[in-house]
Amino acid sequence: MFITFEGIDGVGKSTQLDLLEVWLVDNGHQVLRTMEPGGTELGQEIRHLLLHRKGDVAPRAEALLYAADRAHHVATKILPALDKGVVVLSDRYYDSSVAYQGAARELSVTEVQEISLWAVAGLEPDLTFLLDLPAEQALARRDDTGTEPDRLESEKVDFFARARQQYLELSTEPRFEVIDASLSVDQIHEAVIARVKAFGLK
Repeated sequence: MFITFEGIDGVGKSTQLDLLEVWLVDNGHQVLRTMEPGGTELGQEIRHLLLHRKGDVAPRAEALLYAADRAHHVATKILPALDKGVVVLSDRYYDSSVAYQGAARELSVTEVQEISLWAVAGLEPDLTFLLDLPAEQALARRDDTGTEPDRLESEKVDFFARARQQYLELSTEPRFEVIDASLSVDQIHEAVIARVKAFGLK
């Protein structure tokens, strides 16, 4: 099973991934925890170019770098794990590119989606959790962590508002479970586990 967590920065994806990973392992499942960008050695180099390189990156170049990272990630890490019956948990997947590079960067959402699907040979998640929060609230939460923002995190609130809106438009697909990220950590975890159980993982 392939499960992804999506949402704009500051909604609590990492926390919920941690909790779900522990729950799955405690219930006897073999789990691969990964992320995008940067889920492979090559991906770490691409992640540095995307998030920590000084200076601008052209929007189309940015979209293609994310697609390159994702193509390698799927081919060398995600698919081999799924073939072995491992539950794969990923912090972001191609929905992030559709939301961030397609909508927030104001490129063509359709073109970014097509490039992303081509890069992953059509592999879609079985289940996607979208943790949703208005951009202003999410960024205030993120800023409270005191960590230095990367290149993407330094964008203005309108950028994240456009990404959030695109996520909500994507969430009409059946694989999505939208969860109010203003709920407590425990309430969100309970909602995640309920949907995972409903899907068949016990």
